Amino acid sequence: MSATLSHEPNKLPAGILALAVHGAFFFLLYFGFSWQSMQPAAMHVDLWQSLPDEVVVQPPVEPKVVESVKPAQAEKTIPPDIALPDKKKPAEQAETRPDKKKVDVKPVMQKPVEQKPVEKIIAPPVQDQQADREKAEKAEKAAEIGRIVDEYKAKITAKIRRNIVLLPDVAKDARAEFLVTLLPGGSVLKAELKKSSGNPSYDNAVERAILKSDPLPLPADVALFNRFRELDLVFKPTE
Repeated sequence: MSATLSHEPNKLPAGILALAVHGAFFFLLYFGFSWQSMQPAAMHVDLWQSLPDEVVVQPPVEPKVVESVKPAQAEKTIPPDIALPDKKKPAEQAETRPDKKKVDVKPVMQKPVEQKPVEKIIAPPVQDQQADREKAEKAEKAAEIGRIVDEYKAKITAKIRRNIVLLPDVAKDARAEFLVTLLPGGSVLKAELKKSSGNPSYDNAVERAILKSDPLPLPADVALFNRFRELDLVFKPTE
């Protein structure tokens, strides 16, 4: 019985050693697996001065692999409640409509406007302007004198006709022409027959009428007397 008791104390260190060996074995397996699955993480080994009383070996924890979720798969499109119009309908309506004649409107090309060179207006010299002004004034004055002369000749002829005494045997187409010479103031100096009417009685009647009409009307402007000094007058019984 004493021999048995002497050998029992050696069983405890042997058991502890066996546990330590198994713990080291599991430790190597654990870190070996972790080294292969979690590279390049560094291996950390704790050095113990003495073996622990009890070594609890935990099973290796496998790392969780998080799968990336695609946004197309994660978000599901929810169909809207509002019904969209059918896009095919406008096309069908376009086919059913009657074809209209297409009028091709071509743009009208306007011809460029030709710009004519601007002619330079050169003002005439002052002397030329004055000469033109004088000519215009003379022409206006001559026209005014001609109007006055025609007016008073008509007055003289009318006064003489009122004094003509017509005879019954005078032809209607008779024509007597006289040259009447006047003095200043309208006095008749003489009445000369230039062309007879073919009827002496009519010629004498006209001559008596000229002398009877003395003095004949003249314009007040004395400068115009030269236009009335000698008058060529024509008389007809029908006038």
